[in-house]
Amino acid sequence: MRNKKKEIDAVQPDYYLENGLMVFTETYHLKRGFCCKNKCRHCPYGLASKDNQPNLK
Repeated sequence: MRNKKKEIDAVQPDYYLENGLMVFTETYHLKRGFCCKNKCRHCPYGLASKDNQPNLK
């Protein structure tokens, strides 16, 4: 099972870097299992940022 998880992670990374910021993927959010309510760009829970800009606190 561990090898299968590594294969999935290699194909679908948890994040990518954009302008020096980590942008979490939808795959990461689903693996995490809950919404952090930060309006993440790839939020699968319906709270994605409308203007597609990162929510910097």
